[in-house]
Amino acid sequence: MNATAISPESRENVTDADVTTIIGLEVHVQLDTQSKLFCSCSTAYGADPNTQTCPVCTGQPGTLPVINETALKLAIKTGLALNCDIERSTKWDRKNYFYPDLPKGYQISQFDKPICGLGHLRISDPKGAFEARDIALERAHLEEDAGKSIHDESGHGGDSKIDLNRTGTPLLEIVTKPDMRSAEEAKAFLTELKLILTYIGVSDCNMQEGSLRCDANVNLHITVDGETVATPIVEVKNLNSFRAAERAINTEAGRQLRKWKKDGLLIGEAPKQTRGWDDAAQKTTPQREKEESADYRYFPDPDLIAVETSGQEIEAIRSTLGDLPADLRSELREQYGLDEYDTEVIVSQGRGVVDFFRRVAKIASTSDGNGDAKKAGKLASNWVGQEVLRYLNENDCSIESYPISAEQLGKLLAKIAAGDFDNSRGKDVLAEMISSGKDLDTVIDKLGIKAVDSSEIDALCQQLIDENPNVVAQLLEGKDKAIGALIGKAKKLNPNVSPGTVKEKIMKMIRR
Repeated sequence: MNATAISPESRENVTDADVTTIIGLEVHVQLDTQSKLFCSCSTAYGADPNTQTCPVCTGQPGTLPVINETALKLAIKTGLALNCDIERSTKWDRKNYFYPDLPKGYQISQFDKPICGLGHLRISDPKGAFEARDIALERAHLEEDAGKSIHDESGHGGDSKIDLNRTGTPLLEIVTKPDMRSAEEAKAFLTELKLILTYIGVSDCNMQEGSLRCDANVNLHITVDGETVATPIVEVKNLNSFRAAERAINTEAGRQLRKWKKDGLLIGEAPKQTRGWDDAAQKTTPQREKEESADYRYFPDPDLIAVETSGQEIEAIRSTLGDLPADLRSELREQYGLDEYDTEVIVSQGRGVVDFFRRVAKIASTSDGNGDAKKAGKLASNWVGQEVLRYLNENDCSIESYPISAEQLGKLLAKIAAGDFDNSRGKDVLAEMISSGKDLDTVIDKLGIKAVDSSEIDALCQQLIDENPNVVAQLLEGKDKAIGALIGKAKKLNPNVSPGTVKEKIMKMIRR
């Protein structure tokens, strides 16, 4: 079916239910190496312009590239974490194009034999916006970065400048199949990918520093007059955050639908286009027609030999992966009984927070004498997910800088689980431990916290019932909120009593 075969009336009658958004992502990840992909220049961020360059990365005549072995290993490690086929033999190709920040006139990349082949990444949404499923990966290949063009945006016609510090920086380009069907899925993919990359330590994924960059290929499949047609594919660039990617995809999908309703052009009837995302204006703007692979005139790089990797070397790299996020989610649900939301809160914070949580839960379950891992796990999840993460966010620090050890926090939670004092009193203890730097037992003594036995609580509750007949009458009438007044008086008489225990005891006593 072509544009002229679909009437304007048919196009105008298309609704959102007739439209499916098709999304594929291209993600560039800067690998965490100290030197560039083919020379020894530093990859450190923030140096003065053009101070981290050499004849090799600036393409001076007579220079020869030398492969960075660490970059190769990090690429394989990433491929294994993403369930990719690892190529035993891979080669290098020259991708030819001319741009001011590409001093050699070509980029060393990989064309027909990428280091990582087909793979998949599973995504899910704890809020249930879409069903969990695998997103297929087309490939992941190594390439060197280009430099950076710095333009005068003052409007006064100033010069553009070139910084070649990034030239030659090792990148892994991860390409998905057009497998995503919503901007929410694309954001979930990027979030999970970043989490995996940081877990396995191949990149810091800092988007502000350019360590992770993303382009989205977007088009629409539209059901009209009983057939499905597709709009031309558009590559959207300048996506500087995951939220920006989500907004850009939704905006571009809306633009394509409006344009198709107007002109009816389908895939193959208009050239592929590259558009830039303007986050301030919330719109995509045209940049150029999108190149095809033939336009780059790929050919094997004559200065680099093929890379051969043995099965033994691949397995050695696999052994360094450690627990991946998906494995940890299963462990937290099965071993500690956490629900999907609490699991995601812990796992999304990184391996350090997961390990901290594990130690807290273990100490809490063994110290209270009953070894209930799920009870301790839920309690530890609440405290790590709220109190600990609040401190880290407010102080902009990592879990390694948290002032309370996992062992001390675990012992505090064990006392709460044993009924020595309640959560509210426990928070007082934690705050004092942080401010004073004292250990748990010292702080408990300082605050005068003591366990209250059952007979003391019974006597206190009876006293409150006897002295407050009006409140008791309200409770018997079903006005449960009235119990708050009695709990407040109980805390004044004995600050060590548990509000929950007092409430439970009083309600039982007045209903006998």
